[in-house]
Amino acid sequence: MILLGPLALLMLGPVGVLAFGNLDLHTPWYMMSRESTKQAPDAASERGAVVQVYGARIVRWRGAFGIHPWIAVKRAGAERYTTYHIVGWRARRGGDALVTSEVDDPSVQWFGANPQLLADHRGARAEAMIDQIESAVAAYPWRSSYRLWPGPNSNTFVAWVARQVPDLRLDLPPTAIGKDYLGLTTIIDHAPSGTGWQLSLLGLAGVTVARDEGLELNLLGLGFGIDVDDRALRVPGFGRLP
Repeated sequence: MILLGPLALLMLGPVGVLAFGNLDLHTPWYMMSRESTKQAPDAASERGAVVQVYGARIVRWRGAFGIHPWIAVKRAGAERYTTYHIVGWRARRGGDALVTSEVDDPSVQWFGANPQLLADHRGARAEAMIDQIESAVAAYPWRSSYRLWPGPNSNTFVAWVARQVPDLRLDLPPTAIGKDYLGLTTIIDHAPSGTGWQLSLLGLAGVTVARDEGLELNLLGLGFGIDVDDRALRVPGFGRLP
């Protein structure tokens, strides 16, 4: 009862998103929109470096719980972006889960879901990060394994990169389920934002205390807490309120 009571309260968030959100529960995934949301600057016009991180709701009912994130980089003078993200079915088939793509616009919908811009850096600051990001992507340790819950998954990947590149200042929302997975042998590490620390037991239970994330508790992958810096609550399903 000590565990089931808090877990039932946390589940109210995803249940609320299912009941009152705008998730598309009927359209086949291959028919869902991949239109641009025009949040990324046009590479032909923006000649400086750009580093961005996006996150969008997962397809169907799973979107009530979590997001799928990706990293986009463009060096100064480049005419296209390079995006990095993890796709689970590739690992389940024995392949490399990391997908690297050259794209004109990284801010497209994720199968009908509008992406949220989670980090945005421009100019010399962004240029200095790109080598670090590429090195962190290459060093990601779970490219051949994937678990939707509690990790390692696509959110684990982006959180891993963020820890290696603290200048990214990436504050992942509580809907980024898998961000707290630190591996089988690591219990304490930097928070993804690089502004504090977190303790996590296999991504199933833990606590994060950081300037950007605030105080967030994790129970079975469901994160909840208070973000003093942004004056917001961190809530399962909904992410941040208000």
